[in-house]
Amino acid sequence: MQYNTVIMKLVNAFKIFFLFIFFGLFSCVSSKKFKLSKAENESLQSLLTKCKEELGDCLSSKEEVITKYNSKVSEIESGMSSKIDKIKSLEEQLDYLKKNNTNLLERLSDLSVVSKTGAESIQKSLEAMNEKDIYIKNLTSEMSRKDSINLALVMNLKRSLGDISSDDINIEVKKGVVYISLSDKMLFRSGSSVINESAGSTLEKIARILNDQRDLDILIEGHTDNVPINTDCVIDNWDLSTKRATAIARLLQRKYNVEPARITAGGRSEYLPKTGNESETGRKQNRRTEIIILPKLDQFFKLSVPQSK
Repeated sequence: MQYNTVIMKLVNAFKIFFLFIFFGLFSCVSSKKFKLSKAENESLQSLLTKCKEELGDCLSSKEEVITKYNSKVSEIESGMSSKIDKIKSLEEQLDYLKKNNTNLLERLSDLSVVSKTGAESIQKSLEAMNEKDIYIKNLTSEMSRKDSINLALVMNLKRSLGDISSDDINIEVKKGVVYISLSDKMLFRSGSSVINESAGSTLEKIARILNDQRDLDILIEGHTDNVPINTDCVIDNWDLSTKRATAIARLLQRKYNVEPARITAGGRSEYLPKTGNESETGRKQNRRTEIIILPKLDQFFKLSVPQSK
């Protein structure tokens, strides 16, 4: 009897021992899973926070680009409105002159004291005035057409090149023509006139738009800062700016089929800076290549010089 009691006690002791082991193992496993889940949750929370921050930065950058774009469009539209007002004013002056001419001719026919020579002189003067009126009308019409072309060019360029940083490209209308300013960092290595491969897609987009406007000429200007340069390949800043401009001209002609007769390439060295060279920021802005889109020179001279008989 005592023997059975001892056996039972041993059995119960083993049961209690195994229960402790079982719950201990279960507790360890649950704690480990809990820690892993907690770590994964913290990692996901961190990733979510980072994504929200990047999304906020993207939205902010997008709004800034849209604001700049709308501001430039408003500026161009304002300039066109001013030109239209000038055209209306010139047309009003033209109508006034025509009325005066008619009145003068009527009065001239009634004058019996005017000599034949005097009458012929007055008639020639009136004819000259009429020719001048025609010239003014043609000039204002051409100016309006040119402004419309410039606006379309700027819109197409900004739409096509909108994915490129404003630090690397700037498009604006100055002195009645379109300027595309490209940073040397995007186009070339320091002190080199060899075009970076990464710049090819940008120049291809520009060439596509240039080929759509075959009645316009292209002037390519290379610009440097005032830091002297003298290497085995480059003599000075004049040499570097000229080689960079001609490198762009060759690429537009040979790879992107821009008609070479439309292209003029030249170097301006350090002598036409956008800003001062005292700081690295200023020197960075001055190191650039500008593609200037302008009317053909023969058309320009026909407009700027009145034709006389």
